Amino acid sequence: MGETLTTWSPSCNGSVRVELSGHRTTSDSGALLLREALDNSGVIEALDDNLVDRRHPLRIRHSLASQLRTVVMQRAMGWIDLDDTDTLRHDPLWQLACSDARGMTPLAQERPSQATLSRLLTCLGRNDNIDTVHEGLLRLVLWRLTSLKNGERPKQLTLDIDGLPIEVHGHQGGSAYHGLYGARIYSPLVASLAETGDMVGGLLREGNAGPAENADTWIPHLVKRLNESTGAQVRVRIDAGFTDNDTLEALEERDIEYLGRLRSHTGLQKLAAPYLKRPRGRPPEQPREWCHDLEYQAGTWPTPRRVVLVVQERPDDLLLHAFFLVTNLGKFDWPPEKVLALYRKRGSAEAHMGEVKSALDVHLSSTDRGASTVQDVMARNEVSLLLSLYAYQVLHGLRCLLERQTRQGWSLSRMREQVLKVAATLRLHARRITVHLGAAADKWWPALLKGLPKLAALS
Repeated sequence: MGETLTTWSPSCNGSVRVELSGHRTTSDSGALLLREALDNSGVIEALDDNLVDRRHPLRIRHSLASQLRTVVMQRAMGWIDLDDTDTLRHDPLWQLACSDARGMTPLAQERPSQATLSRLLTCLGRNDNIDTVHEGLLRLVLWRLTSLKNGERPKQLTLDIDGLPIEVHGHQGGSAYHGLYGARIYSPLVASLAETGDMVGGLLREGNAGPAENADTWIPHLVKRLNESTGAQVRVRIDAGFTDNDTLEALEERDIEYLGRLRSHTGLQKLAAPYLKRPRGRPPEQPREWCHDLEYQAGTWPTPRRVVLVVQERPDDLLLHAFFLVTNLGKFDWPPEKVLALYRKRGSAEAHMGEVKSALDVHLSSTDRGASTVQDVMARNEVSLLLSLYAYQVLHGLRCLLERQTRQGWSLSRMREQVLKVAATLRLHARRITVHLGAAADKWWPALLKGLPKLAALS
């Protein structure tokens, strides 16, 4: 608690007195909503049951479960640095929201320190734990997909793969300078579901990794796990950076449907040339578009593949614009116009990816320490990336509930500022804790609390 200071009056109004008196107040009452959603998902309990904790049982002060809640919920609320846990050390609501204990006990407990949370990343990044952390993200996705639909699971899903360059400061192991971004970066891959806005997986790669590096092994594995978890048919949508032969062959060998854009080059330009002629007559006011179903075999492809040529008119441009899509979707069920329409929905995935970066300010800061190798640093940073995606998923679950209850769209940033960042005062009486919310909660909290039971626990 802060000590009482000499009162201060702002020059704008001498009737106002400001003092730091140490009352039990908070500006993050939404952390209780996040805890409720996190508990309903069951992900923390599942992680706690399956993670390997090498600490001596008699020396454990903070369980893995309480530490995981601390990192995920703090990031969801905008406290992105591990150091922020020291800032919130005596916040009574954070003590309540992150603790395993019940009753008044959490108010007497210390919260995990920055050093404790740093050791947590090391623990989660070990070979015997990191796969469990990846599985936990899939569990959050499954909970989010089914919680608002009475347990009904989706029948079809489209998996979007994209790069998410993350700038680093210093010389973290595995980072590298990238001329395109003018900075040292890591080059992780992130997988999302455009139809639903869920983040399914993340894979950290070195900063100098090629666009499709590791994609031929990571994507099929992710599709398999997503199919096993949801029972849905999963197709993959990728951009031009991932349509190399190795990735396409890996998907074809496992009978995975895919759709991607091809980089323009001389061979494709020759194939498109006969179709780049304007029809006779005056063009209509509305620009036109044509789709042509073709076959093409690049020099590195062992056999021809189906490609869709898209030809477009552009206002005030005499020349026609063209680009190619490559796919193994069946021609009968997927005519060229339908293939193009499916690809265009990729814009939703890019919007969700941008929201991850803007709302969660994802950054990776684990550095070499002691006898750490580059692999150790990369593992800690991969865990950090995954925990940020956990935070996104919990926020997204509440966001979807709020949209359903209020029938209006919400960004994560707007929801955090207007719904979760609400001031509150805690009153203690007769071993009861009462949280008095500020007036800002009156507008949205009733609708959210009414719908909260719909975020059912995952069985």
